[in-house]
Amino acid sequence: MRLVVGLGNPGSRYARNRHNIGFMAVDMIARRHGLQGFRSRFKGEVAEALIAGERRLLLKPQTFMNASGESVADVAHFFKILPSEILVIHDEIDLRPGKLRVKRGGGNAGHNGLRSIDALLGPDYWRMRIGVGHPGVKELVQPYVLQNFPGEEVIGWVEPLLDAVAETIPLILVGAPDAFMSEVARRFSPPDASTPDASA
Repeated sequence: MRLVVGLGNPGSRYARNRHNIGFMAVDMIARRHGLQGFRSRFKGEVAEALIAGERRLLLKPQTFMNASGESVADVAHFFKILPSEILVIHDEIDLRPGKLRVKRGGGNAGHNGLRSIDALLGPDYWRMRIGVGHPGVKELVQPYVLQNFPGEEVIGWVEPLLDAVAETIPLILVGAPDAFMSEVARRFSPPDASTPDASA
């Protein structure tokens, strides 16, 4: 894979939101692999990193979540990157907090960032779904994902999981998603949660 995209909303107001865990993941990957900074290009923040022996692009779209596809498509078209060479990291309310899943293609499950990418590039890209839990009532989903992670969650699972992802990301980038999942699971165990895991 040549392009790693983290989904989120720009600005300090949203920086610690559950919806921004994709941004958090890309920032952790950048730090772990010695990146100095991002540049404003393609309606996003873009950086290059040498990971698993090859140059990879890291992208944080700055269009707000609902228009994420504009930034992703601009980068993909400019660098001639196929959807199958793209990994999108995003929050997933149908997985309990700290649960992680990786797959290629599929539906968007109502996620506006994925819906935007699908509209411009189709669904044939890789997704890393990071569970943030569900508030239990559909009407509360939007305010829930736009709330900040509480401090105990940041310390208890967000930072440890993202650290494991950043350490292990070379495996998925070279085409070994099963090995990636196994290694993340070896390094990190999700906390017990009262929120049901609809996909476990």
